[in-house]
Amino acid sequence: MRKIFGPTRTDYGYWRIKTNQEINGILKGQNVIGFIKKQRLNWLGQVERMAEDKIVQKIKRWKPMSKRPIGRLKTRWEDGGLEDIKSMNVSNWKKAAQDRDRWKKWLSKPETYIGFKALEEEEEEEEEEEDYS
Repeated sequence: MRKIFGPTRTDYGYWRIKTNQEINGILKGQNVIGFIKKQRLNWLGQVERMAEDKIVQKIKRWKPMSKRPIGRLKTRWEDGGLEDIKSMNVSNWKKAAQDRDRWKKWLSKPETYIGFKALEEEEEEEEEEEDYS
């Protein structure tokens, strides 16, 4: 976490690493793994909303061609985010990520780390409302 949040500048102009208390204050008692997953999903949603010709989109779609040592899979950055999404049983995350407010609202809910049920229920309600209109 110290690498993620970076150093702190003192009153005298020197740089120092953050203390455990400062990091706990930033996280506000959140689970560290949950915090990292939330940040990764937040970035994944932002990348998904970007235009296809952006360099970030090209990197996201990139597949490594080089060989890795035996036993290690070829992984991409997106694979980590997709693994988080897969563990939460959501099927249409790309559609949900296109609506920034909805994506942010969903990521701020504590149920996010239990499952994507809240997001899927919300979509079903919207579809039902459209059917009745």
